[in-house]
Amino acid sequence: MSGIKLTGDSNATSGGVTVRELTRLERIGAHSHIRGLGLDDALEPRRGGSQGMVGQAKARKAVGVIYRMINEGKIGGRAILLAGKPGTGKTAIAMGLAQQLGEDTPFTTMSGSEVFSLEMSKTEALTQALRKSIGVQILEETEVMEGEVVEVQIDTAFSGEKAGSKAKGGMEKTGRLTLCTTDMETVYDLGTKMIDALSKEKVTAGDVITIDKASGKITKLGRSFSRSRDY
Repeated sequence: MSGIKLTGDSNATSGGVTVRELTRLERIGAHSHIRGLGLDDALEPRRGGSQGMVGQAKARKAVGVIYRMINEGKIGGRAILLAGKPGTGKTAIAMGLAQQLGEDTPFTTMSGSEVFSLEMSKTEALTQALRKSIGVQILEETEVMEGEVVEVQIDTAFSGEKAGSKAKGGMEKTGRLTLCTTDMETVYDLGTKMIDALSKEKVTAGDVITIDKASGKITKLGRSFSRSRDY
């Protein structure tokens, strides 16, 4: 019975026997090394393996045709069935297609034990898998105002008890904001919500801010160039 001795020297010899260092390859998952289908521009598999794919040249070329149809918008809302014996590379080709389509394309794997489980119904298991496989980009357009704060004026007034009423008095805040944009200079009346937002962001004169018209959210972008020497 012979054994292999691992050493740091790749050309070390021991008793006339050459001992070579074995490179250890670690993978996160079974198919974590796959980066694509390994095809060239003519949809021909590259020799020697490429992007982690080796073998199954005809199947990879067929999936490459589907990949090109997806990019050209000629196929959508369809399912692709890859049939074959266990260990022939079906999951690897499916992951290669997802990687080829880009990072925004989700890839979800399922096993039979996840569907036929006692802890979860078949419908719930399939529903969760479908939710993971949905890749949707939602573009939201908002109208914002951006400009330099010229002046922030906040007044605090004490409201006393009303005559014939049991309501107690309190402090009421009112204010005005002067915002200078590239087109004009506008004065806005501020309510309690906007005053609290300005205080939270610590907005002062010379700051450049944006105000979302829909939600009233205030974002502080920085200082204006004319006030950059204040600090």
